[in-house]
Amino acid sequence: MTNYQKLLAVVFLAAWFITSINPVYREAWFLENILVFIFVPVLIVAAQYFKLSDVSYTFITLFMVIHLVGAHYTYGEVPFGFTLQEWLDASRNMYDRFAHFSFGFLMVYPIREMFVHATGARGFWAYYFPLDIILSFSAIYEILEWAAVNIIDASNGVLFLATQGDVFDSAKDMGSALLGATIAMAIVLALNWALNREEFRGEMKESLRIKGQRRTGRIPIRELVR
Repeated sequence: MTNYQKLLAVVFLAAWFITSINPVYREAWFLENILVFIFVPVLIVAAQYFKLSDVSYTFITLFMVIHLVGAHYTYGEVPFGFTLQEWLDASRNMYDRFAHFSFGFLMVYPIREMFVHATGARGFWAYYFPLDIILSFSAIYEILEWAAVNIIDASNGVLFLATQGDVFDSAKDMGSALLGATIAMAIVLALNWALNREEFRGEMKESLRIKGQRRTGRIPIRELVR
């Protein structure tokens, strides 16, 4: 770890320690921290084999801190969420929407970085597939929420879901994540176009070109599945 990465680790640990002190609902806090208990060890192990940039680790730390704050209060009762509610003239606490938006906005760059290095993708696909991955993770999280609520008691389940009476809460959460990711990818695309214009154009053209031989409709099954 670099000194900067050690600083990020200290910031995260300090945030986790502070938000673990007297959370509003201890059971709901534990459920929300299951993500932390799983994700952080996976990130540490993965870093031994695949190191991301300091920018990516900064974005990951920021998102995790946002999540820790939501876990401390529960997403439906974070004070800043009521401030957002006033600013947006909404009918509910908006912190959960902010957190899902932040997930897309902050996590799509680390996902893009890993995707590009692992697959060598360039051009259009290096912007499109990270959006797909963000939406997939967002959907998986909503499914896990549904599964968890079927296991725990009803009162903690309501706090964990933080739907606040909105029957379309899951869809709106996923939409918020996709919106955040799309804005972030648009910024990265604009920066690449501005700073690496010739290379950017070449990669875009190459990525949209169909490679390989033209195929007929009759392809052996063994070749299709290979």
